[in-house]
Amino acid sequence: MTDDFRRKPRRRGEELHISIIQAVLAELAEHGYARLTVEGVAVRARTGKASIYRRWPARADLVREAIAFVLDSAIEPPDTGGFRDDVLRLCLDVAELLAGVTGEVMRGLVGDGRRDLDRTDEVRRLVLGLGMNAMRDVTGRAVARGEIGSESITPNRLSAGPTLIYAHFLFGAKAPAEELVTQLVDEVIIPLFRAGS
Repeated sequence: MTDDFRRKPRRRGEELHISIIQAVLAELAEHGYARLTVEGVAVRARTGKASIYRRWPARADLVREAIAFVLDSAIEPPDTGGFRDDVLRLCLDVAELLAGVTGEVMRGLVGDGRRDLDRTDEVRRLVLGLGMNAMRDVTGRAVARGEIGSESITPNRLSAGPTLIYAHFLFGAKAPAEELVTQLVDEVIIPLFRAGS
C-alpha cells in the first residue's frame, strides 16, 4: 500500500508539525469540524495518532492551533490611507473569513467549549486577540495621520469591532453581510474612536 504513512520516511520536528496542521485544514475543508477525526488527520499527514496526541491531547486543541495558523496569516491590517476605510476593510475581511471553513470550525470549537469553559475562553482570547492586534495597527496609523487621538485607543474600543462581527456570526445563521458590517463600522466602531478623541 503506497499511501500507508508507515512505509514512508518519518518526518520530525517542524516539518511534521506543519504537515499535521495542513492535514487538519484539508480534513476540515473536506469533512467539516463535526466529522474531523484524529485518525483521518494522521493518515493525511502520514504519521501516527500517538504523534498527534503527544502534541495535542484533545481534538479541539489540534483544531484550535490549525485555526490560529490560518487566522495569523489571514487577518492582515489594511492600509487604504484612511481610518474609516481601513476599519471597514478589516471588518469585511473578518466577515469573509467567517463565511468559510474557518467560521464553521470556530462554531464547532465554541460548541465543544461549552463542556470546557477554559477552552472556550482560550478560543475567545485567540480570535479577539488577533482582531485587536489588527485594529491596533489600523488605529496607530490613524493617530499618525491625525484622524483620531491616541487617548481613544483603549482595549475596549479595540475589541469592539471584532466582538460585534463575531457575535453576529456566532448567534446568526451566517457571517454578517457587507451591508451590516458597513452599518456596524459607521454607526458604532468609528463613532466610538472619534468620541474618545
